[in-house]
Amino acid sequence: MKKEIHPKYFEKAEMHCSCGAVFVTGSTEETLHIEICSQCHPFYTGKKKVVDTLGRVDRFKRMTERADKKRAETEKTKENKKKRATKKEEVETPKKTSPKKPASKK
Repeated sequence: MKKEIHPKYFEKAEMHCSCGAVFVTGSTEETLHIEICSQCHPFYTGKKKVVDTLGRVDRFKRMTERADKKRAETEKTKENKKKRATKKEEVETPKKTSPKKPASKK
């Protein structure tokens, strides 16, 4: 192995969670700041909690609302097209044509 290419390893690195918990672990960084840990994670606590990172849940809800709105609009336009087509068929009546007379022989 090459020497001096590996980062320095701290055996007593502190991890600070956003809930206030502090853990000691090994890492290549002396201090780490994390958003969620075993003391506040819903899986370990049993409490329902929405972990929204950068508004992703809100973004997903907005996208589904837009998709539903667009779907409703396309259904409306399809219904309007069908109505127009039926009205057009009602307005257009077939023209009466006279039967063709056979050509006379000379």
